[in-house]
Amino acid sequence: MRNLIILAVIFGIVGLVVGYLIFGRLEFTNELIPVGQLFSSGNSLFGEIGRQIAGFQAKRQSIYISGGVGVLVGGVLGFALRRRR
Repeated sequence: MRNLIILAVIFGIVGLVVGYLIFGRLEFTNELIPVGQLFSSGNSLFGEIGRQIAGFQAKRQSIYISGGVGVLVGGVLGFALRRRR
């Protein structure tokens, strides 16, 4: 059980990093979005409008999905390794 959780967490983190590197680029400048801005909520109306224009919600969702897929792959791998023993 412990290996399953450890693998799920490791693969989840790897999935988040890979998703960030793939989907975390700004269209206008081709730079990576600062991690602090990506995981923070929009407090002001103008900030939220800017995020909508830049497509932050879609990028954030894609990065979270990548992390979720990583957790799923890690869980399946951990379960498969556990069944082998």
